[in-house]
Amino acid sequence: MSQQLNNFDMVIFGATGDLAMRKLLPCLYQAHAAGLLHPQGRILGVSRSQFDTAQFLAKVETDSKIHVKKNFSEELWASFIARLQYLTVDVNTPEHFTELSKIVKARTETDNVIIYLSTAPKFFAPACKNLANVGLNADNVRIVLEKPLGTDLQSSQEINTDVAHYFQENQIYRIDHYLGKESLQNVLPLRFGNVFFEQVWNKDFVKSVQITIAEQLGVEERGEFYDITGALRDMVQNHIMQMLCFVAMEKPKSLDADDVRDEKLKVVAALKPMTSADVDKNVIRAQYTDSGSLKGYLQENNVPADSRTETYVAIRAEIDTPRWAGVPFYLRTGKRLAARSAEIVLNFKEQENGLFGANPNRLVISLQPDETISLKLYVKQVGSGLDVQATDMVLDMGKVSDDRRAEAYELLLREVIDGRLGLFNRRDELEKAWEWVMPILDNWAVSPIKPYGYAANSWGPKEAQDLLARDGNAWLEDQA
Repeated sequence: MSQQLNNFDMVIFGATGDLAMRKLLPCLYQAHAAGLLHPQGRILGVSRSQFDTAQFLAKVETDSKIHVKKNFSEELWASFIARLQYLTVDVNTPEHFTELSKIVKARTETDNVIIYLSTAPKFFAPACKNLANVGLNADNVRIVLEKPLGTDLQSSQEINTDVAHYFQENQIYRIDHYLGKESLQNVLPLRFGNVFFEQVWNKDFVKSVQITIAEQLGVEERGEFYDITGALRDMVQNHIMQMLCFVAMEKPKSLDADDVRDEKLKVVAALKPMTSADVDKNVIRAQYTDSGSLKGYLQENNVPADSRTETYVAIRAEIDTPRWAGVPFYLRTGKRLAARSAEIVLNFKEQENGLFGANPNRLVISLQPDETISLKLYVKQVGSGLDVQATDMVLDMGKVSDDRRAEAYELLLREVIDGRLGLFNRRDELEKAWEWVMPILDNWAVSPIKPYGYAANSWGPKEAQDLLARDGNAWLEDQA
């Protein structure tokens, strides 16, 4: 059961933007509706927009309220928006920060101050500098950084260095909303809280591991943004890397934030580095093409006709540790795929000289759209004899407890308020992930090979199937 959080002031930069309206404020409302926010907790929206509080609340009413899908009542909504205030702040105007500081420091009973930078990364440095100049970087201040934290290793290092000039590492909360998913967090107790799983969670029993994040939507109206980003930067370097770490990490000394993050760092550091030849052999990039009424990527608005930006990537990776040496990890993500899903698949080895045949087991941990754990088992067929058949034993995590399941952003916001760093990226882990993907980006920048094509609403290019087939493996949707 969750308990009421500390008294807080939360300052949201970019408060009139899409993320604040669509995610942050609705998720804070849910925490409020559940009685988890301290009664005196205050939310201060700031942005360049020339609003007063009444005008800001009017925008919240039209642009944010519609995203509250559960637990809504007008009475609760009224008490929630009573927490909200607004101040016009331009990150490049020091005088605005003086006024912000006066408002925050006037309330002396606050336990901590959260600064949420829901802005483009180019504004992080001036915002942090001006916050520090007015004393809003004291020990009780926590700063939340929204992704993307750079577009490559160098830009990521520059952002982290800029912020580190004014805030200590234990004050910095780098958001990756996948870490707020209950089903991903559940991987650790599943592994280390159940002795029979941990005993077979290694190269002696596991033939291969698959990690997938599949999206049915295309780039929609985000063509201009997406074309300078691509699937590798958008999904692999962050979300898929976090899923990989939870699956592959060793048992941490404790559940303290740095003990867990130390083990995650070791996984990323143990990923075999890729040469240019490795990229050509083990990485597939592709773009969706038109199919039926669905546009191809190159026909989307604001996408150049000669774009080589990938909407799909599949990678064969290896982790050079005693636990995983020689086990292929297949990582993939894409847009306009056949279904929306996020899942981890452990394919176990076939039995040698099995009494009932080879019968390889399979464990599927689904993060979305449903949060389930499915174990493929072999059981006796009904009738005479001892012939067996495969069946799936499915655990629906949504039915395990009657407790309310929070959205990822709500859970992470609550973690920030209470000062728990375990579900946030540490600088060294983030930069090590960029180090690993850089050879792929560098190869693509000069490669004459164009992205492969795959039909919209399919499972991706044939070349991605071939990537697994050469090891005698197949993606989950192609398995029996």
